[in-house]
Amino acid sequence: MFFVLVCAETYNPDEEEDDTESRIIYPKTDDQRNRLQEACKDILLFKNLDPEQMSQVLDAMFEKLVEGGEHVIDQGDDGDNFYVIDRGTYDIYVKCDGVGRCVGTYDNRGSFGELALMYNTPRAATIIATSPGAVWGLDRVTFRRIIVKNNAKKRRMYENFIESLPFLKSLELSERLKVVDVIGTKVYKDGEQIIAQGEMADCFFIVESGEVRITMKRKNKQDVEENEAVEIARYSRGQYFGELALVTNKPRAASAFALGTVKCLVMDVQAFERLLGPCMEIMKRNIANYEEQIVALFGTNMDIADASE
Repeated sequence: MFFVLVCAETYNPDEEEDDTESRIIYPKTDDQRNRLQEACKDILLFKNLDPEQMSQVLDAMFEKLVEGGEHVIDQGDDGDNFYVIDRGTYDIYVKCDGVGRCVGTYDNRGSFGELALMYNTPRAATIIATSPGAVWGLDRVTFRRIIVKNNAKKRRMYENFIESLPFLKSLELSERLKVVDVIGTKVYKDGEQIIAQGEMADCFFIVESGEVRITMKRKNKQDVEENEAVEIARYSRGQYFGELALVTNKPRAASAFALGTVKCLVMDVQAFERLLGPCMEIMKRNIANYEEQIVALFGTNMDIADASE
């Protein structure tokens, strides 16, 4: 798990006019367009774009082939493009006190490079391809014109809510606003499963509206029919879930279901690790509370860090 603190002032999207720059369009084959849409479908920065904005983003993106060992971006450089991974594996290196260490990997999915463009800072990490692959690039001007301006609107919508969350109190105001920048939103219907026990985790959730039911099945229970899920908690507005698997790097210890219509703020694992470092101690302390609940419900201290179906 790694944390990169970003302290520069954010770019002000209101200082530039939408129409001062002409649109950038890279022609694409049907295959390229399909691969690009597939690569971008789960990118949280794109979740709040309207169809016209998304179309402009896809038009402006270009394909870049990479070789194993190639540096896609280097820590300390100025930001030129935002990248979405099409295929290939990549290591994330961060240099601290002159020593570089690998702090994470991307495996055929994900995105990187947004921090330097959003906050006018040098690159916070080095990304090195560990296999031949391809990424899709979005230039700095288009990223700011569409993504950053859209995020400014999102900030106005969510900054008061984010600032009110107790578990984020250890963050500085500027850091809490950066959380707003990277969150997406997702609506779930009544009874819809949000996370599943035993699955690997890639997201963290904050309840914006509605109620979420958390259930758990007894670990290592052989008879599936008898192993009915037990409700262990309910979460409502302002509460969070899904952090346990990200903190412990284990599969999901429980399942989550929507009770009625639920709207959640969603943060992917890379942003979670990068921005919520100062909140980790609070989250780790909550693990002890989870264990107490399990003892009360199951009569045994199940190792929830390893819980799976």
